[in-house]
Amino acid sequence: MARRLLPALILALGLLSIGLCLRSSATAIANRDRTASVRGLCEREVLADKVTWPLVTQDLGNDLSALYAKSEQVNARILAFLHDGGLTDNEISVNPPDVEDRLTQSYDPSRVSTRYKVTSVIVVTSSDVEKVRALIKRQSELIGQGIAILAGDYNYPTTYEFTGLNEIKPEMIAEATHNAREAAAKFAQDSGSKLGRIITASQGQFSISDRDQYSPHIKNIRVVTNLTYGIED
Repeated sequence: MARRLLPALILALGLLSIGLCLRSSATAIANRDRTASVRGLCEREVLADKVTWPLVTQDLGNDLSALYAKSEQVNARILAFLHDGGLTDNEISVNPPDVEDRLTQSYDPSRVSTRYKVTSVIVVTSSDVEKVRALIKRQSELIGQGIAILAGDYNYPTTYEFTGLNEIKPEMIAEATHNAREAAAKFAQDSGSKLGRIITASQGQFSISDRDQYSPHIKNIRVVTNLTYGIED
């Protein structure tokens, strides 16, 4: 009798083991197909740490030598204004004057009353953004001296930059990843499951933009991370 029961018992245990393995495999396959794809966002507002401010003047006339002499006088007054505002020579560059012969560029030379246009550009580049912004607000003082600074020309925009992105990148990526994990965990909790391991992860590009059109010296930095988590019972 015992001899008959032993093979049957071994067969039953074998079938049970196979069943358990198949069930475990089916559960693993089912869990593998259950995922949650989430995005984590991190945004920061920072102040620009570099400013480039071109001061552009233009003059018209028929005597080129006189225009050059006037351009040098105007540049000297602008430099005095900038130095008085606390800027150093290392923060200021004076470009050679640009001369346009309007007579050679006109389709109807008879309508050209002044032949030459001289454009002078002095460029301020500084990491002391607040000091430069204070001078920009004071540039009306130059108008009081008879110096008209060209404004609103897209060829000579005042630009603000933030150069410290590499220093805040790790912290922002960590925050974006944390936010993504929180979203995935909430999804798993609401579905009566638990969060598994990360299956895929990708980091989006960092973007830097002006906070608004009225505050170009305040920058908005943004990064998005994309993660896919497994969902388990």
